[in-house]
Amino acid sequence: MSTDDLKGGQENWSDFRTRRWRHSRGLRNMLRQIHLDSTDLICPIFISHGEHVRVEIPSMPGQFQISVDRISEEIKEIEQAGIPAVILFGIPEHKDSQGTGAWVDDGVIQQAIRRIKEVAPEMVVVTDVCLCEYTDHGHCGLINGNDSLAGADTLPADYVLNDETLALLGQIAVSHARCGADIVAPSGMMDGMVTTIRRALDANRYEHVAIMAYSVKYSSAFYGPFRDAADGAPQFGDRKTHQMDFAESRQAMREARLDVQQGADFLMVKPAMAYLDIIARLHAGFSEMPLVAYNVSGEYSMVKAAAQNGWLDERETVFELLTGMKRAGADLIITYHAKDVGKWLKQMK
Repeated sequence: MSTDDLKGGQENWSDFRTRRWRHSRGLRNMLRQIHLDSTDLICPIFISHGEHVRVEIPSMPGQFQISVDRISEEIKEIEQAGIPAVILFGIPEHKDSQGTGAWVDDGVIQQAIRRIKEVAPEMVVVTDVCLCEYTDHGHCGLINGNDSLAGADTLPADYVLNDETLALLGQIAVSHARCGADIVAPSGMMDGMVTTIRRALDANRYEHVAIMAYSVKYSSAFYGPFRDAADGAPQFGDRKTHQMDFAESRQAMREARLDVQQGADFLMVKPAMAYLDIIARLHAGFSEMPLVAYNVSGEYSMVKAAAQNGWLDERETVFELLTGMKRAGADLIITYHAKDVGKWLKQMK
């Protein structure tokens, strides 16, 4: 190919050497569009029942189940890393078919919220609002035919009931708000959950508490380690009747639009790595809404395993992945890498 073939109009290709933009680290930093910052991150914490608990999760190296009496040291470490927010998941001592431990005043999450607000009043506390961690069957809602629930004769006996579950989600959200939660995050993908929770919060004068909707949550193999961490794997069946099919993208826009109409304050896409196209579509379609990407447990564990085997540089891989999520349009990222990223960013300054 001759240089004539590379000409653009009347100009020679040598006038367009894009490598000039990348010639030095200084230039690269000056021209970088996306800047990852610790304030972009939300750090998950698994709150366990009991005392003096800090047990590493085998499938998630570096992540722990922590009891409420050990939460202060964890929060201090998160603060030191420059992370402004946490999201809490509970592991109760007792479970039942209706998940009653999810909304009791002395539940593990309720205790943890109060303790965090005592030691770090400015920490933004987000709480997961779902039943899967509290039910003995491990599903996100009440089960058809269980505990004499009427349900519907046309539904299977193990079907997760939508409308009967909604009232309980409202109770959970109010119980979290009462303890000082800043944001509640319903994750069960029940139809109408945002409306129900918004009404319940407002009726109890918690108008200031925001809702971070798990608007686009796919039925994903990447959740495996989380179910180990939160002791919340379904005892039968799966969650494909309420979580989205990973081959479907059209429904994502509809789900997000419904959540916006119902009063959501944040939209979320979960998982993140295999769904950057969905993040980009929601960013384009709902640019006025804060958008959250959930970098889930399986995504975290894959990077950890590869790094431990010497196959990847952990820091560089994590920075690349999280920056890609921001480039796709995420404003905030829930990630188990949060503390490490915060520390790395401080070291780089």
